[in-house]
Amino acid sequence: MAKAMRKVIRIDEELCDGCGLCVPACAEGAIQIIDGKAKLVSDRYCDGLGECLGECPQGAISFEEREAEEFDEQAVGAHLATLGRSLEDHKQKHEAREPEPAGTAAPPSGCPSSRMFDFRDESADEEQADLPKLKSELRQWPVKLNLVSPAAPYFQGAELVLAADCTAFAYASFHPDYMKGKALAIGCPKFDDLEFYREKLKAIIEQGGIKGITVIHMEVPCCLGLLLAAQQAIEASGRAIPLNTVVISIRGEVKPSSTFAGA
Repeated sequence: MAKAMRKVIRIDEELCDGCGLCVPACAEGAIQIIDGKAKLVSDRYCDGLGECLGECPQGAISFEEREAEEFDEQAVGAHLATLGRSLEDHKQKHEAREPEPAGTAAPPSGCPSSRMFDFRDESADEEQADLPKLKSELRQWPVKLNLVSPAAPYFQGAELVLAADCTAFAYASFHPDYMKGKALAIGCPKFDDLEFYREKLKAIIEQGGIKGITVIHMEVPCCLGLLLAAQQAIEASGRAIPLNTVVISIRGEVKPSSTFAGA
């Protein structure tokens, strides 16, 4: 593809802390968290409008004018389809965003995954006191994606739950709702190597004959790396298996989820 001098975003990896706020801010999906840092996936996905600039609390994103591939909306559409997203939907979302009223206090800055909240409620302990104890639905050990063996017998022909570390702590009914009868692998896409995740998941899919994967991640943007790793692993395996996603809010609520077709 021909190149031309134009404005595209530049990401300073020294300043970037991998918070991921820029990822949903980009309607074209041009930015992804890779190995704990935000990266521009392709010049042709960047339209140069810079909606992501104001979302970075570290000031790691700026404009630069350089020789780059021309923005390709058709390529963007195909790219978003692999992420289970729609260019039209994202454009409408950004167009509908209303400016903050004058005098509105700015939201707290910093990475959403490490921003402090206090949910303590003294009445909550009393409400939970008489509830029956739940039994564990865990069928295996280990559970960390870094440690499990792709050839483990509990993966054979199983439904796999791929969960971000924080989800089971945030969502109270994690065991009965999502783990029963399923194999499990957990990890943190912010602090671990996503390339390793992709290769390990590909091996689990190929060697275990996995029937389907449910990715459960937190609503914070950096958690999206887990879903991306699963999508790419399925594609690399060449197997058409369903991929479901469940999003958990930081208050422990299930947010709208989606189902994506396999490779």
